This record gives sequence, C-alpha cells and structure tokens, in this order.
Amino acid sequence: MYAVIKVGGKQYRVSVGDEIFVEKLNANAGDVVTFDQVLMLDSKVGSPYLNNVKVEGSVIKNGKNKKIRIFKYKNKSRSNRKTQGHRQPYTKIVITKING
Repeated sequence: MYAVIKVGGKQYRVSVGDEIFVEKLNANAGDVVTFDQVLMLDSKVGSPYLNNVKVEGSVIKNGKNKKIRIFKYKNKSRSNRKTQGHRQPYTKIVITKING
C-alpha cells in the first residue's frame, strides 16, 4: 500500500517504513506528525485531497543539508565576483502508518 502526500509544496510517494527528507517542520525528534493532505491512495485519486485518509510518521531528526556554493560574476569585469553559500534545513521522517 502506498500513498502520495503533499508536504511543504512538494509531493512524496510513501509507503510504511519509508524514510523521507522534507522541508523543516516545527517538530522535535521523536514527535509523531500527521499528514492529512493525501492526494492518492493506491489507485484512488482525490480531487484535490482524499477525505478520511491520513498518513502518520515519526520524526527522526532535524538537520541541514550539505552546503551549496553559488558563484556569480559578470564577464570581463573583475570587480563583480560574488560567492555565496546556503544550507537548506530539513526534517527526516519515517512513515509508520497509513490510515485509509
């Protein structure tokens, strides 16, 4: 059994036991989170969401991804070189139950 859920503007295909990395949620390690925006369950498709279907997961940890280096410059001018970096925060979740 699998489901397609919407979390943080992205869609994830999950089944019981899957570990997913989602945008940072306001939850600590060990908390149980419930996702009620379920778009699809096996072959049933919602419009836009399915009623009375929920997916539960347990938060494993919060963290940051590896650093992404951004280098900007303008051609033929030595003065406009700029280096930036960014580390995107994430929440790691393991799916424990699909109610539907």
